[in-house]
Amino acid sequence: MTDNSVTEQSRIPLLLLKTKSSPTDVYHEFFTTLEDGKYEPIFVPVLEHKFKQEALDQIRQHIVNHRFTGVRPEYGAIIFTSQRAVEAFARIVEELRSESPELLDIYIPKHTPLYVVGPATARGLKSLHLHCPVLGEETGNGEALAAFIIEHYNNLYTENDKPRLLFLVGDKRRDVIPKTLQSQELPPKQRSVVEELEIYETGEMQSFKSNFTSIWQKRREQGMTRQWVVVFSPTGCRAMLESLNFLDSQTQRVTATRTMEREILIATIGPTTRDYLVAEFGFTPDVCAPKPSAQGIAEGIHAFLASLS
Repeated sequence: MTDNSVTEQSRIPLLLLKTKSSPTDVYHEFFTTLEDGKYEPIFVPVLEHKFKQEALDQIRQHIVNHRFTGVRPEYGAIIFTSQRAVEAFARIVEELRSESPELLDIYIPKHTPLYVVGPATARGLKSLHLHCPVLGEETGNGEALAAFIIEHYNNLYTENDKPRLLFLVGDKRRDVIPKTLQSQELPPKQRSVVEELEIYETGEMQSFKSNFTSIWQKRREQGMTRQWVVVFSPTGCRAMLESLNFLDSQTQRVTATRTMEREILIATIGPTTRDYLVAEFGFTPDVCAPKPSAQGIAEGIHAFLASLS
């Protein structure tokens, strides 16, 4: 059993610069139990997502106009690679369910695959209780999902002129899935047309810097002598460094003396964000996770602390 004094008084703040996933978050689950509750995971959202109403209306029209139905539908499947895309789709599904629940399974028939890139997107879609199969959660990235879709979708539709795949995306995304599925290197029978529909925009949350500053300063006032910050993307890095007073106001680079401060330590989810911090600000984070996961962050922190002893 976790010691309450450790849980409430001595837990090390772990500021995760991300939005907490719903209904569950693997980082929260992992770090609240790691080493008898040694860490206090605190989510500090960096990104702000705005749904594009015109695109939401377009998806709704596709559904109610029976573009997923019939022997040879216009769209044969939907692809999801982000939580925001799932949230947008869920909003439409719940609206249709409240208006005409008996028609929902006709609008989106059970033979329509919903392709996902990982467990978080899969959980969100499964919670909608549609009759469609949710497939691909074990793939983990766009490359693997594209390979999975090529094999699975070509077993559903063997002719050249397949139904299109509808890919719900944000304004910042990689194009690996459309490129792979439409590649000229594939035999013509294996190619699939991917229609991307941009349903949300992403930007840095205006309140991020003030929220982040308030959290770490409050923990310092409570007597916390060590805090960790976990950075998941280049977005928000400048605001984070400014908040911590790491940036020189003249050069906008991190000074050598400030990088040696050890009260607040910085970890990145992977090499892309680490390299951005180094190139843009001359700042080398204390930890770069060996793999982009909660376990990877924990392993990186453990190795860093071991190197100090």
